[in-house]
Amino acid sequence: MKNKFLSNILLTFVWVALTGDFSVENYLFGFFLNFHILWLITVGRKRSKYFLIVPKVIILLLFFLYELIKANLEVAYEVITPKLNMTPGIIMVPLDVKSDIGITVLANMISLTPGTLSLDVSNDKKVLFVHAMYIKDKEKFIRGIKDGFERRIMEVLS
Repeated sequence: MKNKFLSNILLTFVWVALTGDFSVENYLFGFFLNFHILWLITVGRKRSKYFLIVPKVIILLLFFLYELIKANLEVAYEVITPKLNMTPGIIMVPLDVKSDIGITVLANMISLTPGTLSLDVSNDKKVLFVHAMYIKDKEKFIRGIKDGFERRIMEVLS
């Protein structure tokens, strides 16, 4: 998997250098173009996990971006309105992800989303303590984290 990723990155830099356009869009276009070229080259051969993980990482990042925008709008609305609509609290979120990297990514994504903050992980790594500004329904909040961030992180790490 490392070889294909490094090949894709190297080919992306070659693409950008040949086109002479160093914009973010051209880097992204080059990455996706080279991803598909590498995928086509391996047709008929055993494909590596790289071709399964990259789309899952992209889906995770797009989901994070969606949650980030949604939370920013919610917090911005709270700031500009005179009435407080917050229902803050600390929730214990049971963890299905077991690896340290998975727990770290989950905790960081939660903390980077405005209105939520990862506080601690239990010693047995079975519970993540999360502070949130808006907890109207505890079970819905937990389900949102488990079906959103945690499930997608586990798909990437599996």
